[in-house]
Amino acid sequence: MTAQRLSLIVTAVALMAATHLNAAVSAHADDGPSVPPGTEPSAEAPVKVDSNDPDLKLPEGATLATAKVLDIKQVVEDQSGDERREDTNADVKFALQAEVLFGKDSAKLSGEAKARISAIADEIKTQNATKVRVFGFTDNLGSSAHGDVLSKKRADAVQSVLDQELTDSNVTYEVRGYGEQYPIADNSSETGRKKNRRVEVSFPRTES
Repeated sequence: MTAQRLSLIVTAVALMAATHLNAAVSAHADDGPSVPPGTEPSAEAPVKVDSNDPDLKLPEGATLATAKVLDIKQVVEDQSGDERREDTNADVKFALQAEVLFGKDSAKLSGEAKARISAIADEIKTQNATKVRVFGFTDNLGSSAHGDVLSKKRADAVQSVLDQELTDSNVTYEVRGYGEQYPIADNSSETGRKKNRRVEVSFPRTES
């Protein structure tokens, strides 16, 4: 066999092999649709929902609750922390620390305290509120009984000023002294105890 003839045979075999390889690749590529990586259909069957399932239906005679707006609270506290205002859809609440209202272990209001309470009275008028809650609180130092009495006297003192400012016979008051109950901070530090010694004045806000 001549070298030229051998060369022709080798070339022919190579061409045949390349043709078969291209055909195999094309056949594999055409086996299914082209799908971008990561978007292949899931092997799991889709979940079917039975619209007649009794668990998905209201019991006979039942009705859906009336739609309502969720209550959102907005809290504003002055830089010193002496006064805090909380606004929700339903209420306005002012919390005044005892130190800015009274002397130590006292229920006698200072002149500055009366000015702060007067500002709260103005807000009550703005909201046209006729039901006002005045609650007093103390820290956990001293006896619980003493805290109950002191917090009630302080709440009474604040309510007395509000009543003088509002001069409205339609306004009613709920006045309570809770002593060391319902702390809003940790009583283990003086910073926390200071926040807990407070009088809160709250009332409904005007519906818009």
